[in-house]
Amino acid sequence: MRLQVNTMLALYSVIEFAGDSQRHIPAAEIAEKYSVSPHHLAKVLAELARAGIVESVRGVGGGYRFSANARRLTLMDVIQLFEDFAPMSQRRDNGGPTPTDQALETVLSEIDEIAKATFSSITLATMLQLVSKQQQAAQNGALRKTGS
Repeated sequence: MRLQVNTMLALYSVIEFAGDSQRHIPAAEIAEKYSVSPHHLAKVLAELARAGIVESVRGVGGGYRFSANARRLTLMDVIQLFEDFAPMSQRRDNGGPTPTDQALETVLSEIDEIAKATFSSITLATMLQLVSKQQQAAQNGALRKTGS
């Protein structure tokens, strides 16, 4: 399963917001960190706000803040806001499915189901733990390089 750019931006943003859930983070800060257009990111954040995952606060000190429950919200909850999970046969515009379409759909559907199950089992809280471990490993690696 290949995720669209908007889906990846949503995942990055939600993880950033959940990592510092008390702070209002400006969209421009996230856009700069991930080298994306603030305008493009604003569309993604608007969808996350409509879903109740983040809340928007305007004005000085404003930005976005995580408003969901990190222990309950899964990666799949975010992904399904942006992805179309229609079977391949429904994606074709011309005629019915061919035997090749059907064979590919069988394999791809199985892969998609495994991916969906995995994404559904990983909460934002779990992701925050993984991010923290990666940050610690990076810091330890940097310390070893400077200490050598």
